[in-house]
Amino acid sequence: MGGDYAPHYVVEGTVQAVRESQERFAVVLVGQKQRIERELGKFPASKQISIAHASEVIDMLDAPNAALKTKRDSSITVGVTMHRDGKGDAFVSAGNTGAVLSASTLILGRIKGVSRPTIGALIPTESGRCFLVDAGANVDCRPRHLFEFGVMGSIYVGAMVGKENPSVGLLSIGEEDIKGNESSLEALTMFRASDMNFFGNVEGRDILQGKVDVVVCDGFVGNVLLKFGESVPSFFKAKFKNFAAKSIVNKLTALVARSGLRTVMKELDYQEHGGVPLLGVNGVSIIGHGGSTPKAIKNMIFRAEEFVRRGVNTKIEEAMKRVNG
Repeated sequence: MGGDYAPHYVVEGTVQAVRESQERFAVVLVGQKQRIERELGKFPASKQISIAHASEVIDMLDAPNAALKTKRDSSITVGVTMHRDGKGDAFVSAGNTGAVLSASTLILGRIKGVSRPTIGALIPTESGRCFLVDAGANVDCRPRHLFEFGVMGSIYVGAMVGKENPSVGLLSIGEEDIKGNESSLEALTMFRASDMNFFGNVEGRDILQGKVDVVVCDGFVGNVLLKFGESVPSFFKAKFKNFAAKSIVNKLTALVARSGLRTVMKELDYQEHGGVPLLGVNGVSIIGHGGSTPKAIKNMIFRAEEFVRRGVNTKIEEAMKRVNG
């Protein structure tokens, strides 16, 4: 029931995912049964899609922790509980981010050694992609939290992107080790003392240049960066359209360039990557954008399947054992 266009877009995206996967996995749609059945009736039936009834919905205006207590039969609470109880290998939602974070942390619990679960997001760069962590789960972070984000981010990139020994950078206001606030300076010392492939401090301009594979920051900064990045494709499309409208020559130039622009825009489109993973919980929780389209929902499901298949949580648990001695 999560997302601005639920349940229609969620159901359509699920149908697309199951069809494109040639039914290699099953999906349980958690929510108000009658509404979901109406939407499913618009598509060919599939034995790989089932429904688990949940009578309540946590909307975007609900306070996350309060909603989990007052709406115990919400689709988020029921879905995460099903995952904890082994009735699903992963949980996917485009609903209230705070509620998904809280439910995943409280119901699934944390991986041993993890102080705080974190959200990470893949961002396109000049040379490929980098992983931004934290992307919004933790607004205020201690040095230890930042260090753990780097550990988990490094594991995720190694497992999901296939990058051997990923480089890690700490986002700051300068490259020099003396630059930064109190938390980042102390975290820098921890990174330097670890066996990670630590690059050092990186600045905002270094992210899109692809200087490192993992960029570590607190969730306040990370979420601002992520939301800013999401606005870039629509900004360029608007500028491109305005350019083309000025003259017939500009319009012809725009037509010639359109194919290349479309390819570049595809890399920047959040729908291509689906959702962002919540790292550090005893389970797989993928969180999507509230405005997720069917395409985004489909790709969220694929990301969840890949996360499970590649055993990311097992690798994180092993890494936390090493860094904690």
